Amino acid sequence: MTVVALIPAVLAALVHVYIFVLESVLWTGPRARRIFGTTEEEAQVTRSLALNQGFYNLFLAIVTLCGVGGLAAGSDGVGAALALAGTGSMLAAALVLAVTSPDKRRAAVTQGLFPLITVVLLLIAVLG
Repeated sequence: MTVVALIPAVLAALVHVYIFVLESVLWTGPRARRIFGTTEEEAQVTRSLALNQGFYNLFLAIVTLCGVGGLAAGSDGVGAALALAGTGSMLAAALVLAVTSPDKRRAAVTQGLFPLITVVLLLIAVLG
């Protein structure tokens, strides 16, 4: 069961790397502005906030991938802890987004679906 949880964990990490790129690299460009619904002026004003937020997403992806690496290498306890910390935080952030910004629920589902699947599968593997 643990091996099955690695697939959505990697996918969750990739989604969060993509979010990092959007927020930290492409924030003021037309694609990111369209996705996040910001004007050019709003993007310029919020650039440093988005940069910081993007790095949070990157760090969650890194923690998750370290957990995947640990699980793949046979360090089940450490790997599961790191993967659960990363994906659990991703899931919590998606829930906060869904609750605080109902108009962004679709984004919250995109951000939180793979982490939810990972958390459920890892908990079944660890506790079952």
